[in-house]
Order: sequence, then structure tokens, then C-alpha cells
Amino acid sequence: MLSRRLALHSIGALSAGVLASGAQAQQSCEVFTSSTQSAVTPDGALQMLKDGNVRFVEGRTRNCDLRKQVKETSTQQSPVAVVVGCIDSRVPPEFVFDQRLGDIFAARIAGNFVNTDILGSLEFATKLAGSKLIVVLGHTECGAIKGAADDAKMGNLTAMLGNIRPSLAKLNYKGVPSSKDKALVQQLADQNAKDAAKMIMDKSEVIATLVKEGKVKIVSAMHDIGTGKVSWFA
Repeated sequence: MLSRRLALHSIGALSAGVLASGAQAQQSCEVFTSSTQSAVTPDGALQMLKDGNVRFVEGRTRNCDLRKQVKETSTQQSPVAVVVGCIDSRVPPEFVFDQRLGDIFAARIAGNFVNTDILGSLEFATKLAGSKLIVVLGHTECGAIKGAADDAKMGNLTAMLGNIRPSLAKLNYKGVPSSKDKALVQQLADQNAKDAAKMIMDKSEVIATLVKEGKVKIVSAMHDIGTGKVSWFA
């Protein structure tokens, strides 16, 4: 009799655990609304992305019903963060941070630099759409960074790479810069991401005000395409 009771208790506890786990998983797949977005702090949004990257690296990504999310975001969106990233096919921010439909804005441009158009997009994402966090995400082995190091010339690419070259000048590199210098390429990628984050504050009065009011946070980071891990700059 006692053993039967223990068995029933164990089964009940297991069932409760499964239900709790399922409820938690379902809750993690719920799309953001204006009310749930407003409840997230800038630091909370940052932790959300950090946790997501850990899941991505460890192979524990969420399995959400994307069709359900399509329906739930069809009339509104309330992303809590915006990521300025490279167009590189290996660095989709939704995957890297294990986020789903309606979670983040993604502004992608080769070399993840910031210009007037990107700034306008960030102002929309934060001031008008309520996002709490801006992440400038660089990555290793970036072709645009290599092109800037080599001062490549080709069509409109020439002017585009000109947005990255100022970061190269800050490195005070001795000799002729080359993409063959892997250490230089990574140093330039790091500097470019940091400079882009700083430029957002310097060039957008709208966002600078939000940051000073504690409503928005700006960070820069580096994605290692070999491991999937994102490292965050202080």
C-alpha cells in the first residue's frame, strides 16, 4: 500500500513537472505586446539576448509555433531590442540570439556600420516602437572588414567600405594594412563595432536622450562564427 502511494506520488510529481515545464516553454514563445514590452527594462532585454545566445551555442533553441506567432503579430509588433548586424548569411540575429517573430528588430548592412538611414531606423525602433536595447553586432571573418583593410575598390562597394575605414585609422597600424593579417582584421572588426555604438549616441539626439533617461541601452558585441558565441564589449 505504501509503495503504491509512493508510486502515485512520484507519477503526480512528474506530471506536475512536465506541465510546469510545458507552461514555461509556452510562455517563452508568447509574442511581445505593448504591455509586456513596456515591462522589460534595457538590462532585462540584454539578458534576454544573452540567455538566447547560450541556448543557441548549447543547442537548446526554443521550438515555438511560428504559424501561431505569425497570426499574433499580424496586427501589432512590440520588439524589445534592435540589432544592427552584418548581412553575412552566417549571422542572422534571430538565430544567434534564439529569438522569434516579433521579438527583435534587425537592421542589417555589410560591415554593421551606422549611417543616417540606419540611425533613422533605430530611432523608429526605440522612440516610436518602444525597443529598450540597441546591439551593434560584429562578427569574425567579416568580408566587409577585410575589404576595408585592403581598401578594396569596386562600384558602390568603394563608398560603403569608406564607412569602416575611419576605424582602421584609429588602430594606428604600422605598415600596409591587409586582410591577410588576421589579427588586424579582428582588431578592426572590434573597433568598428565599438565605433558604431558610439556613433549612435553622437549622431542621434533622439536616442541619446532616451539613453540618458534610462529608457534605452546601447551595447556592442562580437559573434564568433566558429562557435556561435557572442562576446560582449564593456
